[in-house]
Amino acid sequence: MPAHEEARDLGGIMSEKKTIKTIQPTRTPIPEQPAEVRRTNFEEVALGYRDAHAADESRRCLQCPKPLCVPGCPVGIDIPAFIKAVEEGDFKKAYVILTDANLLPAICGRVCPQETQCEAGCIVGKKLEPVAIGRLERFVGDMALKNRWVEIPRITPNGKKVAIVGSGPAGLTCAADLAKAGCEVVIYEALHVPGGVLMYGIPEFRLPKEIVQQEIDTLRKMGVKIEVDRIIGKIFTIPELIHERGFDAVFVGTGAGFPKFMGIPGESLNGVLSSNEFLTRANLMKAYEFPKYDTPVDMGENVAVIGCGNTAMDAARIALRLGAKNVYIVYRRSEKESPARIEELHHAMEEGVQFHWLTAPVALHGENGWVARMENIKMELGEPDDSGRRRPVPKEGSNYFLDVDTVIYALGTKANPIIAQTTPGLNLNKWGYIEVDSDTQMTSYPGVFAGGDIVTGSATVILAMGAGRRAAAGILSYLKLN
Repeated sequence: MPAHEEARDLGGIMSEKKTIKTIQPTRTPIPEQPAEVRRTNFEEVALGYRDAHAADESRRCLQCPKPLCVPGCPVGIDIPAFIKAVEEGDFKKAYVILTDANLLPAICGRVCPQETQCEAGCIVGKKLEPVAIGRLERFVGDMALKNRWVEIPRITPNGKKVAIVGSGPAGLTCAADLAKAGCEVVIYEALHVPGGVLMYGIPEFRLPKEIVQQEIDTLRKMGVKIEVDRIIGKIFTIPELIHERGFDAVFVGTGAGFPKFMGIPGESLNGVLSSNEFLTRANLMKAYEFPKYDTPVDMGENVAVIGCGNTAMDAARIALRLGAKNVYIVYRRSEKESPARIEELHHAMEEGVQFHWLTAPVALHGENGWVARMENIKMELGEPDDSGRRRPVPKEGSNYFLDVDTVIYALGTKANPIIAQTTPGLNLNKWGYIEVDSDTQMTSYPGVFAGGDIVTGSATVILAMGAGRRAAAGILSYLKLN
């Protein structure tokens, strides 16, 4: 019997204090589809913990008196408390603790980079593998959805009306907090389906859309109205929302969905597209179910993805599943500098994505108007740049060609300027993102708040949610409701 089990008495109470020496040293593995199977389907890769897995992993938590995992969580979840509840088998209590800070545990448990946030501070991780906080969070979130633990609170209307622009994680979180406080909340979504990046940006095999829709349905049950196909700045502006449509405050959570390109020759060729366009076609418009859904994506046999973040991994892995023979990641730095999550890199490698490290495109060459070859140059790493990563430097004379039928740019995004262009007096920073007060998320326009990627640039789901919660508190204070 393992030492961590010997330390427990029959009633499940610890008879001696857990230490690094008495817990299992490695994380409890999470069941996954085999790589050779999953690369042929869009079903979820990681299958989630069962009760026994969650029990084993929860026992690895040392219940530190001064936990460093909590400061690493952007929304401040009481991580030791929820894990303790899992260890005790009280999963509903764990869910209540989680949702006191995080309204979307089934989502965040799947897509948040816990390894650089809460798990990075885990004391266990100083000597052993850190506690798998994200996997436990997903387990509890899934258990709640399965058993319908979500309870709609009794809401007393306060007479105030708030507009939410964008239905991504920041907007959904802000809307939920405001609805609970009694505000009449209307969400305006530019696309035909609510959910923002959770729907269009993250593939089904990482985040099943049914989970996102269940969370959105909960908001509707709380009285939140959602209007789709509504581009604020086109159908009406933010000033019009306040002065003509009767809203007392507005939250802007539109994300940063304006694609970036490199400006190299050949980018106007057919077959060259942004990751935003590619992922939206595949995820939101269900290209992977063509012809059931009328969104064909003909990529040919050879696909190159420029960039090496999580979005690049998603695009590359989708391309494999859509039938590409060869999928290349072209990245100007080495694997060590890659911004993608370790898990996503690992999964992509297992599935057969090919990596061209220390490589940068210099031109795209076409035939009959379609991209046919990518001209690359090899790089070497020099001194660190402003990001702290070593700067890639071209190696003279190292140019080579790569046959490609499709090129997907996954180099991050910029702020869409439509909100700023139609809201006089809204201050932006030098990159075009909205400036806000860091405590309240209020902008320079009175009554208008903002949060998520439209403020920070491309970041994580949980950071956007944290901004949504701060904004909701700021709005309630502005409206003199707290």
